[in-house]
Amino acid sequence: MFTWRRSLVAAIVVLGGLTLALWLAPSGQYLLLPDEAQPVDPLVAVEGEGADGNQADGTQAAPGGGGIFMVDILVRKANLLERLFPRINEGADLIAEERINPQGVSEQQRRQSNRLDMTRSQQIAAAVALQHLGYDVNVQSSGAEISLVLPGSPAAQAGLRPGDVILEAEGQPVKSPDELRDAFADVQPGDQVTVAVQRSGGQKDYTLTTRASDEDPERAVIGVVVQQAASINLPIDIDIDAGAIGGPSAGLAFALDIIDELGGDIDQGRRIVVTGELALDGSVQPVGGIEQKVIGAERAGADIMVVPIGNAREAQAHASDDLAIVPVATFDEALRDLNWRSGAPPPTDSGPSTG
Repeated sequence: MFTWRRSLVAAIVVLGGLTLALWLAPSGQYLLLPDEAQPVDPLVAVEGEGADGNQADGTQAAPGGGGIFMVDILVRKANLLERLFPRINEGADLIAEERINPQGVSEQQRRQSNRLDMTRSQQIAAAVALQHLGYDVNVQSSGAEISLVLPGSPAAQAGLRPGDVILEAEGQPVKSPDELRDAFADVQPGDQVTVAVQRSGGQKDYTLTTRASDEDPERAVIGVVVQQAASINLPIDIDIDAGAIGGPSAGLAFALDIIDELGGDIDQGRRIVVTGELALDGSVQPVGGIEQKVIGAERAGADIMVVPIGNAREAQAHASDDLAIVPVATFDEALRDLNWRSGAPPPTDSGPSTG
């Protein structure tokens, strides 16, 4: 009996040591993990919003925790134990490192790119929301802004860098990322392309030899990640502080919250979690990590989750019966499906009075 107990203790010690070693050892892969949704209202300061907790139209914020919420995902390196058993963390997905940080891209570069995406998403959200409310918003789409240059790519070899704006490609004007993709539609990997780039007020032409995309060997790329470049002048002050959160997927949530603060009661006492990248034309683009975001919405006690129509099937597959999934393709659809009731007066030339 004594020998059996000693053997059992030794086995437990060995197993515990092995588990600890696996927990501490890096795996070279990443985990996508759920993060609980958080209210957007404290992050958004809108000129004309009441300082006493009231909305700009005088209505009281809904009691009981209602409101517009955004949801992010946590991304971190996985250890060896998590690589072997990724589902020891609820809702975790194991992702190859190159999908998070393409070869040669550092953590710092990825975060910088995400911050640029977040900044632009906030500007677009404010423009779309104010335009919907009837404000005169001066918006000029100006090209495809580079947010990340992949090391060793044709773009890197040519000296392109984040912040550069592609104005023209293959002789075609480029006003958006979609137009840049269209300009490359007939280009084959290995072909040379010419792009006109704006930097610090000047413009320069570059000739680059394309390479095949890692995801699609038949598609020619130059090795950049781009976002919408635009000059946006708002008639009222809107300040959004999302802290360390990056990426463009909170754009729809920000826009809905701005409407809620200036235009009436969207949530109507409901807890509404929103995810979706918002474009200047009001279209809502799909986002990543939808399974984790659904779990984050559930943890926050959401009644409704608004998702891009391209993510709807996956979101519905992971949602409980208590969470209503509302798929939308446009900002107007989101307002309609949430039964938005406007309580805002029509804007003046200078926007609503700040009192």
